[in-house]
Amino acid sequence: MILKVEEANRVVHATILPEEASLSNADAFKEEMITIIGRGVRLVIVSFENVNYIDSSFLGSLVVALKYAMPRNVDIYLVSLKPDVKNLLTLIRMDKVFRIFDNFEEAMGSLS
Repeated sequence: MILKVEEANRVVHATILPEEASLSNADAFKEEMITIIGRGVRLVIVSFENVNYIDSSFLGSLVVALKYAMPRNVDIYLVSLKPDVKNLLTLIRMDKVFRIFDNFEEAMGSLS
C-alpha cells in the first residue's frame, strides 16, 4: 500500500507515502487509484506532500488513473507538490490536464 486514504462525502484524500514516486511503486499506485475510483467516489485529491522525486512511469500511472476516472465522472486533483515536482509537471504541461492546488484545503474550497 503506497497511499494513505481518508474518505468523507465521496471525496477521497489520498496521500502518497513514499518519497520517490517511481517505477518501483507505479503499478501499486495505479491499482490503488483504480480501486478507489471504482468505489463510486466523485473526487480523489492526491497529495504529493512526501514526494521529492517523480519519474515517467509514475506519471504514466497517474494518466492511466485519470483515463479510468474520466468516463466515471470522477475528478482527480493534485495537491502539496514540492517545487521540483510541480516544475516538472508544468514543464510537461500536466498542469493543463490535472487541477493543481497548494494544499488540501484549497482544493476543497474550489468545490463550493
